[in-house]
Amino acid sequence: MQQIINFIIRNKNFLLFLLLFFIGIVFTIQSHSYHKSKFINSANFLSGGIYNSVNNIGEYLNLKSQNQLLSEENNRLRTLLFNNNIEIDTSFLDTVSYNKSYKFHTAKIIKNSYSRTNNVLLINKGKQDGIKQDYGIITSKGIVGIVDKSSSRFSTVISILNSTSSISAGLKKTNHYGSLKWNGKTPEIIQLIDVAINAKVNKGDTIITSGQSSIFPKGIPIGTVQDFKNDIAENFYEINVKLFNDMTNLEHVYIIENVNSEEINSLLNE
Repeated sequence: MQQIINFIIRNKNFLLFLLLFFIGIVFTIQSHSYHKSKFINSANFLSGGIYNSVNNIGEYLNLKSQNQLLSEENNRLRTLLFNNNIEIDTSFLDTVSYNKSYKFHTAKIIKNSYSRTNNVLLINKGKQDGIKQDYGIITSKGIVGIVDKSSSRFSTVISILNSTSSISAGLKKTNHYGSLKWNGKTPEIIQLIDVAINAKVNKGDTIITSGQSSIFPKGIPIGTVQDFKNDIAENFYEINVKLFNDMTNLEHVYIIENVNSEEINSLLNE
């Protein structure tokens, strides 16, 4: 403490000059609109540069997890190419299996929403890329949502974390299926309802898409059974499903186009 006091005494004239100089600058900025605008513009430029640098650092640090996902998928594709007899792990998507009836497009999520009751995402592909309403959105680990509207270059996606979303899904080990809906609570858990009470359900069972719609083919992974309860009066299960996807951390996705969807929907409408 004594050293600080001695420093102030030794440099009192210089410190007084700095104080008066700072006060003079403040008064100049406040009393002249030109200087004030210059100061604000400089501050915005500086803060904008800082935020941009922080964002770039965040994206760089996130490259490790994104590269890990791409590496896992590339490894599976190579395995499929060299060994056609392997058993498919449904916790990851095998796009090769669906090439006959489905086309896949790549896209990037540029706005992700997961904290609301009705969450909507934005992707960087639109009508000029051939993207239309009711195309499915997935990652290498599971489903994400369904395209709602498209502009020329962008599309909105109704997330599976949306109270209006209802997707046909079921147990991998049987043909029992129900409706995948979200209760709006946690983004890690989604509910599978209306599964017949005679289905054999166990904790840890894999849940996949049922193929009962023209949007998603059968077998796309969703998650695993965390717990379940049965409604004896209604004769249905309500199953809590822990998602394979981390819906709070999405970037690269696939868009599924069913090449036969118009024919199927036309026939069903008739």
